[in-house]
Amino acid sequence: MGSANDAIGNPGNSTGVGDTELPVYTADAVSANGSGSSDLRTEHTYSLNNAKGKPWLTLRVHSRSPSGKTLPVFLDGDEIRGEVRIELEKPEGCKGVLIGVLAENTAVGQEAVPFLDLTSPLWTPSSSSKLPAGSLTWPFSLTLPKEALVSASSKEAPKCYPLPPTFSERASPAYIDYKVTVTVKRGAFRVNQTLSTSFAYVPRWVAPAPSALRRLAYSDGSPLIGPEADPEGWHVLPPVKVTGTLFDAKSVEVEAILALASPLSYANGSPIPLLLTLKSSDAQALDLVAQPSASAIFLTRTIAIGSTATDETSPRRSNNTYTFPEHIARAFWWPVSEGAFSKDTRILQGEIDVKKDVKPGFVFPRLSIRYHISLFPFTASCFVPSAPADQLLLSEKVEIVTENAPGVVPRSHAPPGYTKPEEGNYNNSMGYLENGNQRFYHHHGFA
Repeated sequence: MGSANDAIGNPGNSTGVGDTELPVYTADAVSANGSGSSDLRTEHTYSLNNAKGKPWLTLRVHSRSPSGKTLPVFLDGDEIRGEVRIELEKPEGCKGVLIGVLAENTAVGQEAVPFLDLTSPLWTPSSSSKLPAGSLTWPFSLTLPKEALVSASSKEAPKCYPLPPTFSERASPAYIDYKVTVTVKRGAFRVNQTLSTSFAYVPRWVAPAPSALRRLAYSDGSPLIGPEADPEGWHVLPPVKVTGTLFDAKSVEVEAILALASPLSYANGSPIPLLLTLKSSDAQALDLVAQPSASAIFLTRTIAIGSTATDETSPRRSNNTYTFPEHIARAFWWPVSEGAFSKDTRILQGEIDVKKDVKPGFVFPRLSIRYHISLFPFTASCFVPSAPADQLLLSEKVEIVTENAPGVVPRSHAPPGYTKPEEGNYNNSMGYLENGNQRFYHHHGFA
C-alpha cells in the first residue's frame, strides 16, 4: 500500500451511479409495495479507491429506488440504512468516522443554506488516533423526520415546516438537495475525506377524498354530476366578464363561470375536472368562444425564492424575493351533450392533465412552490378580446400533492375516441434532478 495520503486521499474511480438521470418518482410508485423498512430493498454502492485502484472507503445504502444504477429514493419517515466499510493495508491517522444526512437549499449564485443535518459517529479514537489495518464495517440507520425547524430569515424565530421534496430542474433558479455522506476526519493541517451521494426525497402528501358522487363516477365510469346536484364536489368561481370585438365591427360581452373539482387538492398523475359555463346575448360570440380551443385556462406554477418566499402576499419582485410563474398544463374541453345548449348559454366540460412529473407544491423558507388555476382572455377567430392575451382575469389557488386519497383512482371523463390536443412545452423541464448526476453526485478526496 502507498503512503497514508495515497491510502486516504486519492479518490480513484468511484462505482455505483453512472451518468444516467434520476427517473421521475411519485409517492404512489415508490410505495406501491408497502411503506415499511422491508421495502428498502435496492442496494446502492459507492466507493473511493486508493493509489492501487482498490476501494478503501465504501458506502452502501438501501432505498426504494427500482434500480441500484439510479440515485436512492426515500419517502418521509423512512430509515436510511446501510453500512460503511474501510479497508486499510496499514494503520492510518484518523480523528473519527461519521455518517450523516444533509439537506440544503441553494439559490443560483448564492451559498447553500443547510436545513437538515443528521450526523452519527461510526468510530471515535480511544487511546490511539489511528484506524487499524484491515477491514472495518459499521452498519448505520438514520430516520428522516417529517418536519424541519427553520428560520425564514435571521430576524425571525425558527418554525416547523414540512420537509420539502427534492427539487431540481434545468434552468431552475433554486434547488433542494438531500445527500448521505460518510466523513473520515483527519488531524490538524489535513483535509477531511468525504464520500456522498444525493438522493431523492419524496413526501407522501395525500389529497382529501372527493365527494361521494365523484367517487362513484371514478369507480364505475359514470358521468360526473354537475354543481347543482353535487355541490360538495365543485368549487364555483365568481363570474368573469369577457368583452371584445366581433368581426371588427361589434362589441360583445361573454360571462364565463368556471367550476373546479373540489376539494382543491389534486395528486400528480391525475386529471383535474372542470366545468365552464358561458353566457351571452350574442349567439355568434357565444358560438365562437365556446369552441374547445378558444379558452385559455392553465395550471400555473409559481416559484418564489428569497427571504420572504413563505409570504404569499409578497410582491412578485422585491429586494428580498423573486417569483417565477410558468404554465404547467393547459385545460382541454369538449361540449356537454345534455342540457348544455340554449339560446344564451353553452357549457363545456374539461380537464387539466396533471402529469406524474409535476412537482408537489410546498412552502419553505427561501424556496416555495405554489399552484393556481389561471383564466386568461379567450382567443377565437373573428373575436378580438379587449384585454391583452396575457392579462390574468381570474386565479384560484390549488394544491398539487403526491397521492390520491386511499381507494380513489381518478379517471379521465373525456368522450370515447377523444384526442387530446398537443400541448406546448409549458414547463422548463421535467423529472427529478435533470441537471444530471454530475451536480448532485459528490466524491471528494484530498491529498
